[in-house]
Amino acid sequence: MKIQDAIVLITGANRGIGLAFAEAALARGARKVYAGARSPSSVTTAGLVPVKLDVTSDQDVAAAAQTCADVTLVVNNAGIARPGGPLKSEANEAARAQFDTNVYGILRMMQAFAPILAKNGGGAFLNVLSAASWINSGAMNAYAVSKAAAWSLTNGLRNELRQQGTQVLGLHVGFVETDLARGLDVVKVSPERCQRRL
Repeated sequence: MKIQDAIVLITGANRGIGLAFAEAALARGARKVYAGARSPSSVTTAGLVPVKLDVTSDQDVAAAAQTCADVTLVVNNAGIARPGGPLKSEANEAARAQFDTNVYGILRMMQAFAPILAKNGGGAFLNVLSAASWINSGAMNAYAVSKAAAWSLTNGLRNELRQQGTQVLGLHVGFVETDLARGLDVVKVSPERCQRRL
């Protein structure tokens, strides 16, 4: 998938990895870059097209599909993390929230945009996953489980969408200097370093 002249939509594009991807897409010659964010006013980078997009909202995803009907590349970057293990009293609510964003958010986006990509020549989905898909240390157990499910979803939909010529890729990242990893005493890379994978 070439970025030059692509029309790109990135979820969670107002900060962190999503913003780095959006800026990289502009720098690499994308014709248009839609920056999805729950609050479009938080998208302040010149050249980006803000789109109201909460991936947990069926209405937002449907509206984004209408607004971004010319898209050729969708980067499913939006994600959340909650600390703690699954045996704590608040674990069920935290797990549901993480699954709604990290798994069902990707699924909603792929359901809505797969027909659009097919109509526009095939295109691609890039799903931002995590090394936690493979290694669950227990510190962020439900997050790791949700990312493992997102990885499985990515693999399954890659097979389903192959026939329409749509690429489906998973990007597994380690710890990145973002709000999500704030406060973790681990080695982290910058969001800009991740954008090299776009």
